[in-house]
Amino acid sequence: MYNASNLRKGLKILIDKEPYVIVDFQFTKPGKGQALYRCKMKNMISGILIDRTYRSVDTFEPADLEQRKMQYLYNQDDLFYFMDVQTYDQSSLTLAQVGDAKNFLIDNLEVDVLLFDSRPIGITLPYFVDLRVTRADPWAKGDSVAGDSKPVTLETGYTLRVPPFVEEGIKITVDTRTGEYVTRVK
Repeated sequence: MYNASNLRKGLKILIDKEPYVIVDFQFTKPGKGQALYRCKMKNMISGILIDRTYRSVDTFEPADLEQRKMQYLYNQDDLFYFMDVQTYDQSSLTLAQVGDAKNFLIDNLEVDVLLFDSRPIGITLPYFVDLRVTRADPWAKGDSVAGDSKPVTLETGYTLRVPPFVEEGIKITVDTRTGEYVTRVK
């Protein structure tokens, strides 16, 4: 059990039998009376943001979340399918649950899937992923408007800016947290 003094950004708690993560937190001590804890929380299943204020005597249950290593298999319409690497059970996530991670999912990529009551609710990608460039326009030397980068399209359909020496068909490493180019794969 957590009490209000344990609340902090990133803490996962149960509210009305659903998991929430605290995305913003403020502690307020008025001149007289109890301390107040103002929290902005995100429902980890639906994505809805709520604002709540708690007193120092309030208690919370920790969210019973589990992370499992799973392998990305394929997507069909708005469903993304993953296989547990230990039990070989398959699970699916919706496009809303996968979010921007869809830009970096390639076949057989191992990811951490977050489960609540044995139901998948989200994924965590590895920090770096190697992806093949499928479209790269030639860079015009002396093009000072574009700077020292050019846009390319990756095998997942994601577009980003890279240095001018990156050509079509080569693999590059992309940081999944920022979506930016890191280096060429040797």
